[in-house]
Amino acid sequence: MTGTLRVLAVDDVRPALDELRRLLNEASEVDEVVGVEDPREALRLLRGERFDAVFLDISMPGLGGVELGSSLAGLDAPPVVVFVTAYDGYAVTAYDIGAVDYLLKPVRAERLAAALGKVTKMVAASALPTSTGTAGNSSGAMAVVPVEEAGRTRYVRRSEVRFVSADGDYVRLHAPSGAHVVRMPISRLEEHWQGHGFVRVHRSFLVALHAVRELRSDSTGGLVAHTELGDVPVSRRHARELRESLLRYARSTEPEQVRWGLR
Repeated sequence: MTGTLRVLAVDDVRPALDELRRLLNEASEVDEVVGVEDPREALRLLRGERFDAVFLDISMPGLGGVELGSSLAGLDAPPVVVFVTAYDGYAVTAYDIGAVDYLLKPVRAERLAAALGKVTKMVAASALPTSTGTAGNSSGAMAVVPVEEAGRTRYVRRSEVRFVSADGDYVRLHAPSGAHVVRMPISRLEEHWQGHGFVRVHRSFLVALHAVRELRSDSTGGLVAHTELGDVPVSRRHARELRESLLRYARSTEPEQVRWGLR
């Protein structure tokens, strides 16, 4: 093994786990493979150690692969998820929770290579530097967000996003190119983006200061931040902070570029 990926393989059937470990060990992208038969032991490892990717069987006793994969969004640095299964009926569910690929047993070497290629792209994108940061810190790590859509990987830049909405363990990145769903809690995204022009305006929304055109009242008297992609609700507790943030941003921007109604 000469690669850089640290991979966790999880399958409760020992022969299947051994075969998956063998294939991964032979892959040039992989540096280390850890194999686990017990999904709960896998979760313990994932909470305590860093893995770039986890290859999960779906049908396992106690804690299934889908449940295990879904629980990883809350980790500080969740691994890239690839499902490996004998059943083809879970593909939609797998992609819905953010898996980058779905391999059917017996795993063919070329399909594994394709999955590892996607994993490598995702890991590389999470470490892209920005003009103000370096790879590995918070500014670089989330400057580009890889999004899996129908088996393809799209890379959405932070600068493209106008606002973010939350739906459980998922967020939607609202950009001119569309609304892109990512398996990630909004609190984690806020940690990385709050120093780069994004502010929390509601328990379920972040907004980019540069995207706000004006603040206005809605039909019920509530405050909304108007953007080119729609109105973002602003809760009472966040209203003052948003106004102050917009004013600070306005002072650092050329006057002719500012078009907010802040009264």
